[in-house]
Formats: sequence, structure tokens, C-alpha cells
Amino acid sequence: MIDITLLGTSALAPLPERALTSVFLSCGGHSILFDCGEGTQTAARKAGVSLMKTDIIALSHYHGDHIFGLPGLLQTMLSMNRTEPLYVTGPEGLREVLFDLLRLAGMLSYPVIPLSIPDNGLCLRGFIPGFRFDAALSAFPTEHRVPSRGYCFTLSRPGKFMPEKAKALGVPLKLWNQLQKGEKAEFDGVTVLPEQVLGKPRKGLKFVFSGDTAYCGSLIDASRGADLAVYDATYGENGQAELATEHGHMNFAQAADAAKKAGVKQLWLSHYSQMIQEPSDYLQNAAEIFENAVCGHDGLSAELKFEE
Repeated sequence: MIDITLLGTSALAPLPERALTSVFLSCGGHSILFDCGEGTQTAARKAGVSLMKTDIIALSHYHGDHIFGLPGLLQTMLSMNRTEPLYVTGPEGLREVLFDLLRLAGMLSYPVIPLSIPDNGLCLRGFIPGFRFDAALSAFPTEHRVPSRGYCFTLSRPGKFMPEKAKALGVPLKLWNQLQKGEKAEFDGVTVLPEQVLGKPRKGLKFVFSGDTAYCGSLIDASRGADLAVYDATYGENGQAELATEHGHMNFAQAADAAKKAGVKQLWLSHYSQMIQEPSDYLQNAAEIFENAVCGHDGLSAELKFEE
């Protein structure tokens, strides 16, 4: 139900095999791009995903290695005759940064709209035209050298449809599908709400993207129970914890500890320093703390599915 593709895993500068930070999320035919570092478009092509109909670009902060791919992407969307609005969200200072990025991109055929995410999250159903799922995008503060945030995407799952209740209420068979999708059914002057024919809500899905951050409580709180998290893991060595914190990052062990405390199902490590030539050489530092830690790489993808 949710497809996640890791497009860029490098920090500071792109490498031949690593683009700069970017993660692509697709759900119900719509998509969100988290950060847009240099090389994002090339990485997307290699991974076989299309960025052209992205609905929202969610920026964690405004350091160049997380945003310098954006002007080029905006121009490519122009060349593909995009007309739909593109929403961009980020921490404080978004409008000023977006103004400069749009100057670089030049005249566009579609509006680029700054997006403010409410404290209780943005309900995507109704906000994105044609999006039919009960999903929400929320932001949480992280600890970096500049204002920064991470993001949480949740997909709710309604309770099981109970046909006996629908029959008892006289709902025509052709309207059952609407109720199953969480929409009300109206017939013969009668309105039946989904909760009248659905059981208790079932466990949904949750994805978390940290952006650049030091180890912090807000990351752990936001990640609780996540099915998949992509975390900053700039440094590999255990002895680099103090260095990581000083620069507003985490090492492999700190990222693993945060995931373990949050009860995350799976952790993808990312945002590797140029000092890390082979991330797998340091994986044991994370796996000793959290066994479901994986060294992320450009093109790594996963499909998150509801539990039966």
C-alpha cells in the first residue's frame, strides 16, 4: 500500500554510486518526495520511479546537499508540460528559500505553493485531488545546526466491513464499496456513515524520514511503532558519537538505538559521510543494538503492506 524508494544516500557531495539525500514515497497513485539533493533525477531514473507527478516535496532543512536538485527538477517538470500545482513544505524560512530556488528554475507552467503542515498533521484525503485513502503527513522538530524537521507519513486502515449491518440498514449493494472506502452512502433520503457498518479500526502503516539530526527524543517519539524509518547515519564508528552530535548528525549505533527505543520494525541507514566507502563495513555497530538495521543504498525499495 506504500512504496518507498531510497534515491540518494550520500552526505555533503554526490559520489558515482551515491546521489545526495532523497526518498520517494508512493501511495494510491500519488507521491511525496522527501528532500531533493543533487542527483535525485538520475537516481530516480535508475530506480525506475517517475518524479513528474509528485504532489508534495517535503524538505527537512535548507543545506545544499538536500535542496540543490530542486531547480533542475522544477525545470524538468516544466518540460514535461506539468500544469498541476506542486506543494513544497519545510521548516521556518521556506518562503525565502523557495523564492531563490524559483528564480533559478525560471518561469514555470504550474504553481509552486508553500505548504504549512498543521501541528496535528495534514490529512491528504481531500487535500490532494483524487487521493482516496485516509493518510496524513506530519512534521516533527529535529536537532541540526539549522532549523530542521523530520516527517511522518501514516496510512490508516478502517475496520472490517460487516455486510450484515449494511443489509440491516437497507444499504443498496452498489453503495457498499463507498462505505468500505470510508465514504458515506446516501439513498432514498437516508445517510449511512462508514462507522455504522465497519468494525474497529485495524493497524495501519507508518513511515518516518529523519532528515539530518542528532540523536533526540523528538525523533524517537515521532517514530514509535513505525513500519520503516530512514535515519541519518552520517558516521560509522562507535567512537564518532561525540563528533556526530557536534555536527547535528548520528552514527550507526545512535541511529540503531533510536530505532530500538521507538519500536521501529525496520531501519534504513542513510546520509553517509564521504569517509564511509563501504557502509556494510560498519553495519555490525548498528545490528548489535537493533537487528533490523539495514545499510540503505541508492535504489533500495520496499512495499509496506497491511497486516492480515
